[in-house]
Amino acid sequence: MRTRRRALDAGERLGAATALADVVAALADFHNASHVAVYIAMDGEIDPSPLVAHARRAGKQLYLPVLAAGDGNRLEFAPWLPDTPLYPNRFRIPEPHTDNPYPPQKLDLVFTPLVAFDAQGRRLGMGGGFYDRTFAFLKDGVSKPRLIGLAYEFQHLPSLDEQAWDVPLAGVATDRGFYRFDG
Repeated sequence: MRTRRRALDAGERLGAATALADVVAALADFHNASHVAVYIAMDGEIDPSPLVAHARRAGKQLYLPVLAAGDGNRLEFAPWLPDTPLYPNRFRIPEPHTDNPYPPQKLDLVFTPLVAFDAQGRRLGMGGGFYDRTFAFLKDGVSKPRLIGLAYEFQHLPSLDEQAWDVPLAGVATDRGFYRFDG
């Protein structure tokens, strides 16, 4: 999947990212959210930049994930304004510096990158478990934030193996539509 993502040319990436933004902008989850976490696309991930533009025009407060200080296996979230300086973390992913992270429990909506997803809402990430550790509290019946994966349609697989630590997604938005997994 990662190879296939990276093989897309610039026009295909932009077309998919624009289509995805239109799909998400039509969702009630998006309209009802005030505090929204996004990511910066790396390694061929679908680019949320057009979605970020929609969110900024709609007055959403945006956040980016940052590696948690003292616990590099968990994420914190930092406010992200258009002029926020970004610095590469240990994985070379740009992130803002923050001394006052926004608690993940207070986010309304979190858009996550993924390598693949299935019809049950299982997400295959890059293997570090960052999102699963950070949002493990959602497995206790907590309903906020809602985790929505962003993907190219070709990343949809019939089935993925489930692990005990996996936190299921509420849905996945692709360049072709939306899959809801939580009813």
